[in-house]
Amino acid sequence: MAKCAIFLANGFEDTEAVATCDVLRRAENLKPGSFPVVEYVSLNASLEVTGRWGTKLTADRTFSDFNFSDYDALILPGGTDGVAAMMENTVLLDGIKAHAAGGKTVAAICAAPQILGKLGLVDNKDVTFYPGCDQYLDKAIKRPTAAAIEDGNIITGSSIGGALMFGLQIVDHFTSTETMLELHQKLVFNE
Repeated sequence: MAKCAIFLANGFEDTEAVATCDVLRRAENLKPGSFPVVEYVSLNASLEVTGRWGTKLTADRTFSDFNFSDYDALILPGGTDGVAAMMENTVLLDGIKAHAAGGKTVAAICAAPQILGKLGLVDNKDVTFYPGCDQYLDKAIKRPTAAAIEDGNIITGSSIGGALMFGLQIVDHFTSTETMLELHQKLVFNE
């Protein structure tokens, strides 16, 4: 059972936020109780957040109404402006660091793994990321061709093209490989 928070700041990468949420909610539908809470958390003063490509999402709560201890996983979508806003939010950064130090899961995709690098959370860990978005990842073990990677309590994803695999990696982490593969089959990845 995992309660997940997906953080949104203006400029988030639209598909990464939506696809990840979608996969986790589908997993909950497939295996009730696996992901009972999957919420968007707005870093804005209001619930409305605008993605990089103009998608407007209404978050479930604002950051001012957020309690880190209520969640098992913190999820950080990419998007240059959204990631920059997260990097400037010291309360968020401190919360992410404490969450990971407590052994809880932190997942970041695209440009967002740089946040984990800045916090020292991926030193000597396998990570993937969007090409060129590797600032602060010098101490990580870079695997830029992987769609998604889990290393301990850290999960990273490469990009919008890997967003579904990133979501599935989170499902695998919290449920089982069998559940993840069942959901993978239902998503129909044709080659």
